[in-house]
Amino acid sequence: MAKNEVAKATRELTLSERFTQKVLSEFGNTAGEIRVSSYQRALVQNYFIAIDRMLRTAEDDRTRKNANNKDHKYDNELAYIWKNINLNELSLDIVHYARLGLDMMESNHLFPIPYKNKKNQKYDITFMVGYNGIKYIAENYALEKPKGVRIELVHKEDHFKPIKKSRGNDIETYEFDIENPFDRGPIVGGFGYIEYDDPTKNELVMMSMADITKRKPEYASANFWGGEVKEWQHGKQVEVKKEGWLEEMCTKTLIREVYSAKHIPRDPRKVDDSYQRMKDQERQLQDASESMQQTIDVEANSVPFEEDIPQMREPEPKQEIPIEVKEAAPVSKQKETVSKERELNPKQGKTDQKKSEPGPNPYDDDLDMESDDMFKNFDSPSATAAPAPTF
Repeated sequence: MAKNEVAKATRELTLSERFTQKVLSEFGNTAGEIRVSSYQRALVQNYFIAIDRMLRTAEDDRTRKNANNKDHKYDNELAYIWKNINLNELSLDIVHYARLGLDMMESNHLFPIPYKNKKNQKYDITFMVGYNGIKYIAENYALEKPKGVRIELVHKEDHFKPIKKSRGNDIETYEFDIENPFDRGPIVGGFGYIEYDDPTKNELVMMSMADITKRKPEYASANFWGGEVKEWQHGKQVEVKKEGWLEEMCTKTLIREVYSAKHIPRDPRKVDDSYQRMKDQERQLQDASESMQQTIDVEANSVPFEEDIPQMREPEPKQEIPIEVKEAAPVSKQKETVSKERELNPKQGKTDQKKSEPGPNPYDDDLDMESDDMFKNFDSPSATAAPAPTF
């Protein structure tokens, strides 16, 4: 009888919980033991859910493209499954980003980007911070947290007048009026206004349209910035003009500039290893952007604010898959339950939509059968090392 009671009390861990244990164990084996809060542990579980869903979408896209290739020597034979992921490096990144407090279940906080590592024939997963994540980091690490930040695009028919500091004016400010809200003309620039409790510290950041387009990626998709794009139609390539999401892309560029350390200085006392890891990731993304853009086909029907996400494509109907996150441990159950009700992204054109391919259950907490081997063989020399630290 006692054994039955013990068996009932022992619950099999969900895949997200097992993933969390492996990540913390691998991090401890590589970088030393670390203590994480229950909230950070819940974030790691959310990362698993988001990454797993991204891999499913990317794998569907891979098989679809392979099937459509006329010459199959151009097929991508490396499947987007967990056993083909560089888990050692991913474990380090996950813990650092969890310590920063970035949540993949929050709208436009953090996105996983896979790209093929030709040296080891695995996928490296790099994280890209979204515009809401940029705001979150800037405010948390600011030397002085702003009271408020206003971001606006300026169109040709708008009235905008900057008022700079002068001998008779101690406060930097501006005048801005939308003269014709339904016909504002083309975008000519934008501004951000950073306000502090002490108004003499307020800063006006201005960007012309030339400044914005100068930051446009060299291989930026016309699906987002507008322009001509080649598409296959009826067995041949044709030039198709895309309207794109110019306003959204300009706003994103403006946000990145205004919330940068140049305008909202970081507190050196707050800058830690996790922050430095994030900056290293940003440099890695910048260095890899050219090769990634040449191999990633980003199509139009996707969220405009993050044009670099490779797994985005036109959605296809999917059958409902049971969600296992409801079985999570009590310490993180509330977080996962709330997280699964959140939307990954705020926009799909003019309507709310999620970052990856929409489906009835966006936060599926289960893996393909073959990916379950990840937890038996973590593909690491330290896989059989000490178990995850007790927190």
